[in-house]
Amino acid sequence: MPIEFAERDAAASERAIDVYFDFVSPYGWIAAEKIGEVAARFARPLRWHPILLKVTVLDAMGLPPPLETPLKGPYLRHDIARSLRHHGLRLTDSARFGFSSLAAARAAIWARRAAPDHLHALILALYRAHWSGGRDISRDDTVLDVIAEIGLPRSGAAEALQSDAIKKALADEVAAAICAGVFGSPTFVVDGETFWGADRIPMVEAWIASGGW
Repeated sequence: MPIEFAERDAAASERAIDVYFDFVSPYGWIAAEKIGEVAARFARPLRWHPILLKVTVLDAMGLPPPLETPLKGPYLRHDIARSLRHHGLRLTDSARFGFSSLAAARAAIWARRAAPDHLHALILALYRAHWSGGRDISRDDTVLDVIAEIGLPRSGAAEALQSDAIKKALADEVAAAICAGVFGSPTFVVDGETFWGADRIPMVEAWIASGGW
């Protein structure tokens, strides 16, 4: 790679907004819908990092599933629906909570490598399919259907989702997130500063606009 392109890539990397997300998190859906506007306004590239809350929250932190926690669980179920309505997003009555997001996360890893220009579109399509469309994205066949619907090759993805390389890449992604102190979805890292929660998007925007504080 010529030096000037390497320097340009390094500069873009330093300016990137890193987005950590899990498809099992409806708040991650809000982030996926909204953070692109902030990135575009400030000409910041987005770097998407699929994680697994089962590993970061249940295993690494030793906490129970939030929706099964007394007091917190009922509040979250109410707040999820309210937050989605606030952002103009529709939560279908048939959406499943607490599902396995492995297949969808592996698909995001695959698209990041094979079709990076379509990665954000795939993330949005998978979120919408589950939370608004009531489709079960814990299933490989549903994930592959969504991949095909946005114009990506189903056959190549089908093989990749079961490959040792993609499985290892996802495991490495989650491990790296934990090492970086990331535990929740969504989490944003910009200029070395970490912001957890979809409600922190205005703060991310203010941080970039002011150059930090």
